[in-house]
Amino acid sequence: MKNTAILLIDCPDRKGLVAAIANFLYANGANILHADQHQDNDLNLFFMRVEWDLEGFGLSGDAFRAEFAPVAARFHMRWKLAYSARKQRLAVFVSRYQHCLVDLLYRRQIGELNGEIAVIIGNHEDARPLAEFHRVPFEHIPVTAATKREAEQRQWDILEHHQADLIVLARYMQVLSPEFVARYPQRIINVHHSFLPAFVGARPHQAAFQRGVKLIGATSHYVTEVLDDGPIIEQDVARVSHRHDLEDFVQTGRDLERLVLSRAVRWHLEHRILLYSNKTVIFD
Repeated sequence: MKNTAILLIDCPDRKGLVAAIANFLYANGANILHADQHQDNDLNLFFMRVEWDLEGFGLSGDAFRAEFAPVAARFHMRWKLAYSARKQRLAVFVSRYQHCLVDLLYRRQIGELNGEIAVIIGNHEDARPLAEFHRVPFEHIPVTAATKREAEQRQWDILEHHQADLIVLARYMQVLSPEFVARYPQRIINVHHSFLPAFVGARPHQAAFQRGVKLIGATSHYVTEVLDDGPIIEQDVARVSHRHDLEDFVQTGRDLERLVLSRAVRWHLEHRILLYSNKTVIFD
């Protein structure tokens, strides 16, 4: 993997934006590897992701921020600078279902994720053997209605201890409190079935099977205070028919959950996501 810098930008759309960014990078010796942009014509907004090789680039992080600030101010930009060499640290929350956790651990093992799984937190003990096999610290924190606040305090302590950058809810069957979510804005990713709002509750696949649906799917999204209403990162679907039994529904749903969660986590770690108006722009 090359040692690169990534610049994410959103601002009002106007002439000269791309030229100003490209000229600034060229003047400081940047070799641009990837550049992508998007315009929202309805809101008159501009979005851009640009990545360049740091070899021969003339500005350190602090110097870049100081020198780029006047360009950003001129175009009223919101912007973020990141570096591929800095691996983010993940905390994975899990309950009893482990298919998403297994997938993330495997992708981390083969180098697909530009991040490190620093800790696994479970409200059940089921995932402990898997965590120990992969040599990842495991913390068991039971959660009940009476102990929820105390449990979240313990979770916060663990997240701080492990310096977690991103929280991944890998089929974690607990609702986080608004206070918890507020501590980690745009840093919690969840996955769930895409039957909402038609089939809610603990057994959505069974309800969908009884209704005879023809499509099932999964959704990954950032977590907000409103349950399952955060900005969508990725979705996928698969066709089913009368020939599929309930176990086929469940298995297909799990496969889709693994895929959409891993994609969302990878795109977040590679700084490919910009958020606005409760939506996301995903740069290829």
